[in-house]
Amino acid sequence: MPLDFAMSLLSVVEFALWAVLGFLFWTKGMHRRFPAMSFYLALRVGSMPVLVGLLYLQAQPWGHQYFPFYFYPYWAVYIASAVTLFFVTLEIFRSVLAPFSGLKRLGTVVFRWAALVSLLASLASISYAHPSVSMIPEFAVALMRSVSILELCLLGFLCLCMNALRLSVRDIAFGLGLGFGLMCANDFIFAALIPGNCSLTTPLQFAYESGILLSLGTWVAYCALPEPAREPVVMPANSTIYRWNEIASALGHGTQVAVQQPANGFFLTDVEKVVDKVLTRNLAGNESKS
Repeated sequence: MPLDFAMSLLSVVEFALWAVLGFLFWTKGMHRRFPAMSFYLALRVGSMPVLVGLLYLQAQPWGHQYFPFYFYPYWAVYIASAVTLFFVTLEIFRSVLAPFSGLKRLGTVVFRWAALVSLLASLASISYAHPSVSMIPEFAVALMRSVSILELCLLGFLCLCMNALRLSVRDIAFGLGLGFGLMCANDFIFAALIPGNCSLTTPLQFAYESGILLSLGTWVAYCALPEPAREPVVMPANSTIYRWNEIASALGHGTQVAVQQPANGFFLTDVEKVVDKVLTRNLAGNESKS
């Protein structure tokens, strides 16, 4: 099979998976729970055929004059995707913490500050000495890198806290976070392995495209399978996450919070034992005298 035909086939499969994912997502009403994700899917499904067509035109021997028509729309969609993915990550995070109103509110504030720090750190790597059109790809990649770091952190948070949050592995929020985590790991790994001027038909490009198809297949499977009913989360009053949620609910409202701490009874117990021994000895001495 020619390499060009094989890569074209993988691109067709990728677009088909995006289209199937979008169809399942809107058919099952998931766009109401994740509106930013629905916008991201619409952006990918709507822009992919146009960008592939423009890429084909400018790749022809006579199509060099079409390069600007592909360059600017591609990076515009790339930047729009990065911005949209920030809101997608935020709404997944908020959906997971929905049963805990206090942690949800406090976590949203922390999430936004973490996103700002990640964005500033990524943009600081860009050289602003000679502003030109070539800065557009650098800015877009830095923006996407900061969002990718957030997505990997989100996946780590879901894996570590899913038991405490009573989050099912079949929940669509976990599935979305898993898919984004796989996609970001795929981007970071092959960004370090694939050179910038690499051909689109190298073996590494096939491996990279396979990673994207794996992420899309994960999302399609989560959307196709029935999601378990979301039951109210009931926590015992002495659980750690319940106390943290109560503290987070009171923060910022000027409420004085009294946190129940387990009583340290070691000192009192020792005193009681000493007193009991003294009383026992006194009673025994009085009885012997009598």
